[in-house]
Amino acid sequence: MRRRGERTGMLESADVAGRQAGEEPLAERRRRITEHLGGPERLARLRSRGKPTVRERIAALLDAGSFDEIGMHAHSARCEDAADTPGDGKIGGYGRVDGRRIAVVGDDLTVKSGTSSQNGGRKVERIYDQALRSRVPFVFLGECGGGRIPDILASSDFSRLSALPVYGHRARRIPSIAFITGDSFGGSSFHAALSDVVVQLRGSCMSVTSPRVVEAAAGEIVTPEELGGVEVNGSISGQADIVVDTEEEGIATLRQLLSLLPSSAREMAPRAPVAERDRSTPITRFVSPDRRRGYDMRRVLRLVADDEPLELGAGIGRGILTALGRIGGHAVGIVASQPLHHAGAFGVDGLNKITRLVLLCDSFNLPLVFLQDTPGLMVGPDEEHRRLLFTAMHLQQALVNSTVPKLTVVLRKAYGLAHHLLAGCGMGADLLCAWPGSEFGFMDPEVGANVLHGRELAGLEGEERRARRRLRAEELRRETDVWGPAGAMSIDDVIEPDETREVLRAHLDRLMEGRTAADHDHALAGWPTSW
Repeated sequence: MRRRGERTGMLESADVAGRQAGEEPLAERRRRITEHLGGPERLARLRSRGKPTVRERIAALLDAGSFDEIGMHAHSARCEDAADTPGDGKIGGYGRVDGRRIAVVGDDLTVKSGTSSQNGGRKVERIYDQALRSRVPFVFLGECGGGRIPDILASSDFSRLSALPVYGHRARRIPSIAFITGDSFGGSSFHAALSDVVVQLRGSCMSVTSPRVVEAAAGEIVTPEELGGVEVNGSISGQADIVVDTEEEGIATLRQLLSLLPSSAREMAPRAPVAERDRSTPITRFVSPDRRRGYDMRRVLRLVADDEPLELGAGIGRGILTALGRIGGHAVGIVASQPLHHAGAFGVDGLNKITRLVLLCDSFNLPLVFLQDTPGLMVGPDEEHRRLLFTAMHLQQALVNSTVPKLTVVLRKAYGLAHHLLAGCGMGADLLCAWPGSEFGFMDPEVGANVLHGRELAGLEGEERRARRRLRAEELRRETDVWGPAGAMSIDDVIEPDETREVLRAHLDRLMEGRTAADHDHALAGWPTSW
């Protein structure tokens, strides 16, 4: 009886608190919630760590004065915590970025470490659902302590916790972007994994659960950095598309991403004016005609694109570059070989990067530009054991089912399956051209000489063996010149290197003129966002 009476007393106390709060002038109530968040002491602790509040992050992202908050008066479902949980750990609503409307939600560290709970979850789903209905992008600012305990331990409470089903209905109808700003466990990491692009701040952690839970459940002691820091997610797992060093850089990156994407799959990305700048540097300054010499493809991209492209997945699959940028004012996805790494060969990580970009661009009506200089796929047990075969065919299916324009330029080398998987011959490219001196073939001649003349070479040693292999490779190379596919009408044109930007710009104008979102089937919109 005493326990029941205590529970009744708590309910009565909560009721009194609610009535007292109701007597507070609305303007004062709003001011107290927005200025104090989870309370002056918690706010002071946050400040002592040099961290901005979630409201300050939202204000930095949005156009000044455009934030329309939703669910300000939500609080914990637990009566005893109602007075101390304004917003229930999640702050969100609607606003504008460069005049375009978006939806935004962020974790509030001053309220129980931004942990996930029932009413906070309802708020996030409400805002997300309205973003889908309004067809506007959704941005999530993640820094969450995981699921709130004890709120979700009881079976009845656990059963009411959201499992993010609303994301499953998205089918990429709207762009979704996540920015991990601090240690993120559980809910906010799930939001990131379901997003189209993930930005992670250096010094933060993004993982399924916290090091404390790992220690308790698995007996393993790890730091947040070892579990899900940027070195892990940026260079090993590939779960972070972009790594930034500061909050300011992260917010600027979010704004740049939003500028390159349409508000929804029913729209085309906004076209921007082309900035005037010196474009006199010849591409051949950076690309040697010597097929064995590497170069940094990023330098080529800076000459081809209107301005610096925004690279995605820079830390993994480094034989391939993927990026968003503009050519002739058109927002495009860019896939390019990177001869600085493995001579431009690529394996599972590179294939996944390309597939992820193809899905993003096909869903949001961005044409794809491919710049090829590859000797082929990386092969061997390590790649095969990581499902090289299935991953390559996954990309092949994405390419043949995509309906956005695809434009491909071969710079030097185009060999084997890698050539086809970079929108090469027979893959439905709307433009396929090549530089003079470029090579096409089933296998790089250096490798082919070893395969085709293996027995002959096996009987030789030292310099004689090397000289004979060079001779055989040169014989094979004479059969790989660009005029073969040009004569067979397998490629559209042979162009001078310094014509590359202008050719791409002119054909993008042709292909995008009068084009609408209705011209795209969006067959890839329902494919998973993460790999």
